[in-house]
Amino acid sequence: MTRKFKNRYRVDTTRLKGFDYGSASHYFITVCIKNRIKSFGEIKNGEMILSEFGRIAHDEWKKTFELRPDMNLTMGEFIIMPDHFHAIISIGENEYNKEKRISKFENQSKNIGSIMRGFKSAVTTYARKNGIENFQWQPRFYDHIIKHPNAYLNIERYIRNNPKNWKKKTITDALVQS
Repeated sequence: MTRKFKNRYRVDTTRLKGFDYGSASHYFITVCIKNRIKSFGEIKNGEMILSEFGRIAHDEWKKTFELRPDMNLTMGEFIIMPDHFHAIISIGENEYNKEKRISKFENQSKNIGSIMRGFKSAVTTYARKNGIENFQWQPRFYDHIIKHPNAYLNIERYIRNNPKNWKKKTITDALVQS
């Protein structure tokens, strides 16, 4: 159900109700560039070729783990694609999730949301400082809590194979889909 906030429609959260996104778990994350603008590079012969800006996004993701040693993060498979980003990230047990926290909107630190805000902010700041026009992330991000080992392996494979499975959309493709 969509509701209004400040007289504007807003989409209800896609997050799992009652789940603590700071708890020790594996997460599959996808973030897209607004309007699917291909800012991070291109696919050639089934391989992702990062632009300079794509390399920055790549490096900022790696920095995520250096900047948050207190969260006991583990970097899983990830890929920067021309217009989006996929990653597996694991939060291990740490001082912030030892005791079960009550998931509240106000509690927005030391969790997946705060990690993604930091990453998106760092990439956006670089874009603005370096005159990369028209760069914006889509609001929010997609997350999936990985609960089973087979699911983890399937998602890893999906991420690794993403460039090989990339299909260039043509104007004809777009028209057929409309």
